[in-house]
Amino acid sequence: MSKVVIIKYNAGNVQSVIYALNRLGIEPLLTDIPEEIQRADKVIFPGVGEAGTAMQYLAERKLDKLIRELTQPFLGICLGLQLMCEHSEEGNTTCLGVFPLKVKKFPDQNKVPQIGWNTLYDLRSPIFKNVAEYSHVYFVHSYYAECMDEFTISKTTYSLEYSSSIKKNNFYAVQFHPEKSSDVGSRIIENFLKYT
Repeated sequence: MSKVVIIKYNAGNVQSVIYALNRLGIEPLLTDIPEEIQRADKVIFPGVGEAGTAMQYLAERKLDKLIRELTQPFLGICLGLQLMCEHSEEGNTTCLGVFPLKVKKFPDQNKVPQIGWNTLYDLRSPIFKNVAEYSHVYFVHSYYAECMDEFTISKTTYSLEYSSSIKKNNFYAVQFHPEKSSDVGSRIIENFLKYT
């Protein structure tokens, strides 16, 4: 059985992620202790909240440096994806820089935040095994990561096209909430655990 760690960093409610893993027979460890994170087989980095505050928490505990150096499969969710990018317009925040991508606010003509179900397309990763093109998943966000072919593994359109999932080496990240995305989300989490 894989040891799955969820990084605790004071960013939103992780209980729904824990429940989603429980439904798959996984009992994750929620921790901000570096040694525990390093010993994990898989690391999940969820988050709901504000980029600057979250980065401050990570930096104070030296988790920012630790995350960049991890070599095991790693999955960022929602704010977790945004923090893995280079820079966020939210609070003009310097982020982790795992991905050389900018995070921008949706334009004013959009209803912000985007809340609700939207589709994924251009799926390019084993984490989408048995997930159909244009499957619906659940989003809650005001900021988005730009598309870059080298890293974008799924796209979504909300007046403009953006990266709804990205990958670089062992690092995966999704802008949507797989833990709130019914059977499709459960399959994506299971695929991450199984195929990475």
